[in-house]
Amino acid sequence: MLDTETTGTDHATGDRIVEIGAIELLNYIPTGQTFHRYINPQRAMSQGAFAVHGLSDEFLADKPIFSAVAGELHEFLGDSRLVIHNASFDMGFLNAEFARAGHPTLGSERALDTLHLARRKHPNAANSLDALCSRYGIDNTKRTKHGALLDAELLAEVYMELIGGRQPDLGLAVLNAASAGGDAIIVTERLPRPSISRLNDAERAAHAAFVASLGESALWRDYLGSGE
Repeated sequence: MLDTETTGTDHATGDRIVEIGAIELLNYIPTGQTFHRYINPQRAMSQGAFAVHGLSDEFLADKPIFSAVAGELHEFLGDSRLVIHNASFDMGFLNAEFARAGHPTLGSERALDTLHLARRKHPNAANSLDALCSRYGIDNTKRTKHGALLDAELLAEVYMELIGGRQPDLGLAVLNAASAGGDAIIVTERLPRPSISRLNDAERAAHAAFVASLGESALWRDYLGSGE
């Protein structure tokens, strides 16, 4: 998950990102890998944005500028799917910052918009992050102000509910959601790495001999498939 806070609502008029927080998911479970930075936007904070996240010009004055963390952020995101609440807003800000820093931008095809998912699942209802937390019984009482990591954690729980709960049907719900095509929150999901067998040849041979000793009707033969 990745959440950004900004100086305002329009990157096209010069508003900038001031906070980035990301949490990696693997098979819908947080891996513990995170990314969190406060950013000096090199411009004044709007009063409206300050009321939302509480990050002042004074607090951000000694923080790194975006170009100083852009490479690390790009590496963290890799080629993962980006699940974003209100994708057009957040992708616009992220790509404006990456372009300004001389880094490749993020393709729009990588984004899965949870706001669109929520609107399809709950038409004519409020679908802000707070509203979704309330609908799904997710505790958001610590969210007195918007904050990158907390909002990312909350969206991860909301996202699981939107795709069918804690045990999605082999990822089919996510694929269907992707075809369906504020807060900037990105859920990154890395593909699982293949398992590496640690058995040696002697151990394999010993196991094959053991299975052979169980007889022709042994269930192990069905699991092995080859009749070992």
